[in-house]
Amino acid sequence: MKAVLEVIVRGLVDEPERVRVRETVSGSRVTYDISVSERDLGKVIGRDGRIANALRTVASALAARQNREAQVEIQS
Repeated sequence: MKAVLEVIVRGLVDEPERVRVRETVSGSRVTYDISVSERDLGKVIGRDGRIANALRTVASALAARQNREAQVEIQS
């Protein structure tokens, strides 16, 4: 799941080498901390948070296949 999010986010930004996705598992919950350059933060969040919500939807769908819950946090 981490690799899928990484590929998606790298395709959105101008500085793909600065994209970092950290996965933390706690019980049945998985948290993904996505870190991008400050310049690319708006591209990952999107207008009205649409891209961020889409990333959360993808993460939730992938996590559900493993009977888990996913949370996505985006930061620069």
